[in-house]
Amino acid sequence: MHDSVDVHTLHCGRLFSVEAMTWTDQQGRRVCRDIVRHPGAVLVVPLLDRHRLVMIRNYRVAVDQQLWELPAGTLEPDEEPRQAASRELAEETGYRPERLRKLGEFYTSPGFCDELMHVFVAEDLQFMGQRLDPGEQIEVETVTGHDALAMIDDGRIRDGKTIAGLMMWARDSRGFSA
Repeated sequence: MHDSVDVHTLHCGRLFSVEAMTWTDQQGRRVCRDIVRHPGAVLVVPLLDRHRLVMIRNYRVAVDQQLWELPAGTLEPDEEPRQAASRELAEETGYRPERLRKLGEFYTSPGFCDELMHVFVAEDLQFMGQRLDPGEQIEVETVTGHDALAMIDDGRIRDGKTIAGLMMWARDSRGFSA
């Protein structure tokens, strides 16, 4: 970064904070950016078998729509991504994984946010019952891998993290066979 950066917290909420960062660039111009500070998150590709996966239809108040998504959620303080993936999968879908394999990670929107998304494949799922957080409106659906990718192509899946997770899974050497 730069030698002299002024940082002021504009907002400190339950899930993230917002900082105003100000510095002087190489041309001597004053630059100010608002940055969302996020503890990180997980995204899970839950496989029922080699051809079928579990997805959710999740109402998102920010866009006032029910979106097709993969299960995901924010890391709790001091929580390891693998633990968060298992917790979020169980809460949102009711399934507990016997095996979790990390596919990778990506920054969700590095132009203004430092959220790092950890992506896992969950296998050998055992149904235990959904445990939704207050305010969550989530419907669990089963789709084939082929159908999930077609839903990206035809615009039914519009959630960026879900698109990234499905593409990472499909490109993985142990992904599905269509």
